[in-house]
Order: sequence, then structure tokens, then C-alpha cells
Amino acid sequence: MRRLVAVVVSVLTGLVLLAPTAGPAAAAGTSYVALGDSYSSGTGTRSYLSDGTTCQRSAYAYPSLIATRSSLALNFRACSGAKVADVSSLQLPALSSTTSYVTLTVGGNDAGFASVLTECAKPSWASNCNAAVDRAQSIIRTQLPAGLTALYKAIRTRAPQARVVVAGYPRIFNGEDCNLLTWFSPTEEARLNATADLLNSTIQAAVAGSGAGLTYSSPTARFVSHAVCDDVEWLNGLASPTSESFHPNRSGHASGYYPLVSTALTGSAPATTLSASQAAVVSEQLAVQQRRYADRDRAIQPAVVTIPDLRSPEIERAAARAGVDLRSRASIDAADRRYAWKQAQEHAARS
Repeated sequence: MRRLVAVVVSVLTGLVLLAPTAGPAAAAGTSYVALGDSYSSGTGTRSYLSDGTTCQRSAYAYPSLIATRSSLALNFRACSGAKVADVSSLQLPALSSTTSYVTLTVGGNDAGFASVLTECAKPSWASNCNAAVDRAQSIIRTQLPAGLTALYKAIRTRAPQARVVVAGYPRIFNGEDCNLLTWFSPTEEARLNATADLLNSTIQAAVAGSGAGLTYSSPTARFVSHAVCDDVEWLNGLASPTSESFHPNRSGHASGYYPLVSTALTGSAPATTLSASQAAVVSEQLAVQQRRYADRDRAIQPAVVTIPDLRSPEIERAAARAGVDLRSRASIDAADRRYAWKQAQEHAARS
């Protein structure tokens, strides 16, 4: 009996320590609001809150890990698919003068990064990756800065005392494509990584230019050697379901984003491991809290990369123009290499 009591006490103590909103963690001055898109919500971790939305919020996402390990009361507003306008209209009301900490990633969906990846994943003879990348980079340069600056100023207005960390996006690729159903060329991967760099520099400049006293944190260096197709991936490649694709996995959040953002936000990053049972407790607590926002959050739809469909009429017509035999992988890949080389030369000529 004495041993049973000890076990029960131990379990209950563990649950209290894990609870982001229990006991001291809910006290005034420890409020933490996580804003943003799928890179903050936890898309890619394969375990999501049952909160009545498609936001794909996860106990394994870096905001949840920060809240759990630093005993902060988390309002988890980040949502897969969110754009700058969604954060402004649907997520900012969670902020107040008592908010102590705020984190944010946003901008990738405004640039249409999922649609760009969908286009570039096709065989080169069936796609125009250069045009898709050019459009995204144009949006980042011309449209995104004003929206980001206004958003950062609005965050500071609503949460004047908060420590605010704005995180960027990692480079997804390492120069090779090990996924069976995608055809990213090395040049395309380099351009996609350069687009992530452009997005990050735009975010960083908007943070500095807003005058709101926010902190920018770049994940680029931390994710080196952990891109898609690296030996130790912190980012998913093409996955099933495809909504998991090209997002940080659990290691990407725990070893990539968590120590980076937590240190910038709170000054420390306590060692973190989250068991399945611990994640279940945190997930239920967060789900109960976020369900009250479900009606408004359903207005946000995830941006999902689509697998190239070699049986689609569009690709069949492209194959006919390129002289590709869709019954032969060798024919598909040989034409892809020819067209990829040609497109790389065309891009180099105008650069």
C-alpha cells in the first residue's frame, strides 16, 4: 500500500509540473501567447490537439515545449495556413497588457510557399519552377514588408510589456532529392533555399524597422546538416499525409526551434524530452483551451503541398510535348535531367 501511494503521488506531481496552466504557471506575469503559422503550430510532428480545427497544433511544437519547461501559461493561437492577415484579425486579440511572452512565425503562406513547392516538385518538363519562385520572391520583396511591419507594431501595441521573439524559417533542402515522387533539381533546391533566406532577411528587416523592440531569431544555422535527405532529418520530405511534408518534425522542434527560441525568449532552454503520456496530458489541456476559438480558427485552411500526379491530363500533355513515355521511369527521369539543365541555364543567363 505504501508503495502504491508513493507511485500515485509521483504521478500526480509529474502532471502538475507538466501542466502549462496549473498552479504557479497560471499566475499573473507568466502569460505566453504563441502566434503564427504551421511552423509554430507544430505541423510535421504527426500528433495534434483535438480542438475542432485543422490548425494542427501539437504538444511537441516548440511553443508547447517552452511553456511546459518554463512553467508558462500558454495560449496556443498559432494555426497551420495562417497568413499575416489571419494573425492580425484572428490571433492578436489573445494579447493584452498582461501578456509576458509572445512568439511568432509568419510570412511563408503569404508568399505561397506550398504552391511553389508543389510546382517545383514536378518533373522539369512538366513545370515552371523558375516562374513560381520568381513570383514568390516578388511577393516577399514588394508586398510582405508593409504587412509584417504593421503586424509587429500591432503586437507591441496590444502587449506593451511582452518579450516578443519572431522566428524565421530554415532552409529545407541540402542539394539532393531522395524522395521517390518528387523531382527537385539541385538548382531548384538552391533557389528554394535562397527564397527562404530572402524571406528571413525580409522578416529581420521588418522587425528592425518596426521600432517595436521585437527580437528576430534565425533558425538557418541550427538546421544545417538536418535538412530533407540529410542523415539526421529535422525536416520532413514528401510525407504521407502530404500535410506533414516540408515541415519540422519532432526533432526539428525539440532540437531546432525550441533551444533557439526559448533562449531568446526566456534566457534559457532547459533540457526537454516529452514522453507520449506527458504529451497526452499537455494536449488535452491545450485542446480544451483552444476549442473556444474553434469557430474563428476554421476560417484558416492549411496550405498543403500536392504530390505530382503523372496521370493528370496536364502532365500527360506535357509528357507528349517532351516525348516522355510515362510508363518508363527511365524516360521520365532522363527528360527531367535535360529540362532541368536547360532551365538552370536560362536562370543563370538572366541572373
